[in-house]
Amino acid sequence: MLEPSGDAREALRAGTLAAGMLAVLGGLTWATGVSALFPSLGPSAYVLALRPDAAESRPDRVVGGHAIGVVAGLVAYRLFADGFVVVESHAPLSGAALHLAAAGVLSLALTAVVMVWTDLRHAPACATTLIVSLGLLSTVRAGVVVVVAVAVLLATQRALDAVERRWLSPAVGRLVDTTGRTRWSK
Repeated sequence: MLEPSGDAREALRAGTLAAGMLAVLGGLTWATGVSALFPSLGPSAYVLALRPDAAESRPDRVVGGHAIGVVAGLVAYRLFADGFVVVESHAPLSGAALHLAAAGVLSLALTAVVMVWTDLRHAPACATTLIVSLGLLSTVRAGVVVVVAVAVLLATQRALDAVERRWLSPAVGRLVDTTGRTRWSK
């Protein structure tokens, strides 16, 4: 049987904060009809929840990294794969598949170079650039939505972090002792 080796308090905190961040974006998606949820937000929410004070969680790196990913993805998509989408079926060795592969490779290379060069390093942005360059969110409007959603994610993290420090930490502290064991565990 798998025994938990992590801190129960940290696990509860990270899961709650990450879910809270995405819940706000899910609410915006529902209220506006414009999807503010996309796969690279999950890793960003995880990093922000687990390591809010880490370098990769700095606001300039989070927003800047995703913005770089969007721009690099749009450039690569327009140069190589305009009109193609990775989720469509493509014949083996087809031009469409080659164009999509080239766009993905170029977008990742551009994103990595610019993030390192500008010191706006945020690894989840590498997923954003692939999402854009492979035709999933490949319009300028979608790119703006991505960057706005990332900014909302970051603002939500900051707000939830403040709430957590003020109200949730004391409540969780009463449920979980200093060894990480819950009051109801043996």
